Amino acid sequence: MLKSITKSIIESVMARFLTTHAKQNAVEAREKEAGTKILYTLTNHLTDAADIHDIAGIATNAISKMLNSNVGCLWFDTNGKPEQTFIQQVSPQKRIHRKIPDVDALLHRIEGLKTDYDIGTEFYDWPIYGRETTLGLIRVPKETAKAMSESQTRMLHAMIESTALAMDRFRAMQQRIKFNEEIAQERFRGNLLRSISHDLRTPLSGIIGTSEMLLNMTAKDDLRYPLMAGIHKDANWLHSLVENILSLTRLQDGKLVLNKQEEAAEEVVGAAIRHISRHYPEHEIAVHVPDELLLVPMDAKLIRQVLINLLDNAVKHTTLQDEISVSVTKDVERNYAVFSVRDSGEGIVASELPNIFQMFYTSRVKHSDAQPGIGLGLPICDAVVKAHGGRITAHNRTDGPGVELIFTLPLEVKDHESI
Repeated sequence: MLKSITKSIIESVMARFLTTHAKQNAVEAREKEAGTKILYTLTNHLTDAADIHDIAGIATNAISKMLNSNVGCLWFDTNGKPEQTFIQQVSPQKRIHRKIPDVDALLHRIEGLKTDYDIGTEFYDWPIYGRETTLGLIRVPKETAKAMSESQTRMLHAMIESTALAMDRFRAMQQRIKFNEEIAQERFRGNLLRSISHDLRTPLSGIIGTSEMLLNMTAKDDLRYPLMAGIHKDANWLHSLVENILSLTRLQDGKLVLNKQEEAAEEVVGAAIRHISRHYPEHEIAVHVPDELLLVPMDAKLIRQVLINLLDNAVKHTTLQDEISVSVTKDVERNYAVFSVRDSGEGIVASELPNIFQMFYTSRVKHSDAQPGIGLGLPICDAVVKAHGGRITAHNRTDGPGVELIFTLPLEVKDHESI
């Protein structure tokens, strides 16, 4: 009799266990089916999202439906900083914007996160991780987060991953559009500069030639002489500017081909000084070159232009009494030719030294005797020297007033390089 009762109890317990297990499996199956449908709908809707705000709204709505809760979403900007507000689903058709009390504290907690989520005072915050940075947070109310089943947690992970993919895709598209716009703007700017420069070259050459001829025909004590000298000087400045602009456009287009040949350093230096002396005959330039012939692999035309730009820069920032010198030495240890252009002018403000090789950078300090510029000469020098495998630097002299610009050129040959 006892055995019969025991057997009956065991059978009853097993039946209840199997029934409960079957019901639990049925519930999980329904949850999984519902979650899968929601995930499928979420993925489809994210594909059609117009912007990051739209993506956040779609994700918030879908996750709220899956968890039957009022879930929120906070997105980060392109610099990785959280927005000041986040959206929260309060009904199937309505979302509200809520302010973040302390954005910096929230960001600090997320940056140091070592678990799947951060537990705050009101929400469990689940990060949305992109390929390179954190894109945002899914904010699940505390009570809902505590009651989540394993299948709901897995589904939440899947939905967050889908949201991250959509946000990453949108940002990549934004960057691509921005990049294409910048390329188009740069191409337009280059074409405009090239067109203007070519159109200015011919009349400027005529003005320079005519003004030089008139100067030679006019006595220095004639009242018209300084006017013609001013025209000649300004036309030369404009001509130099045009040449730099044309060099800039060729550099940016990658059309400036570097054809290295072994050239005598003193001949290239001499050609640059003769060019400067024609335009600034009143300035004296000291030259120091090795006694032995120094052959340097270079594109002589381009390095000559580098020296002209450096000397032109020195002349603009010195008076007639200031010393300007050019020297060439050989660095045997590193197998480099070292070119130096020094002046005895007012020097460069220390805070500006790191910026002088940036495109269109001009000194914020206006020297009384300095001629105007638009910040192209030194950046072009930098590009040409780097294309030769060398390096250019600038510093204020320690042995007196003035600036020293130094560039190096390697002494090994690499033919037919391009910039």
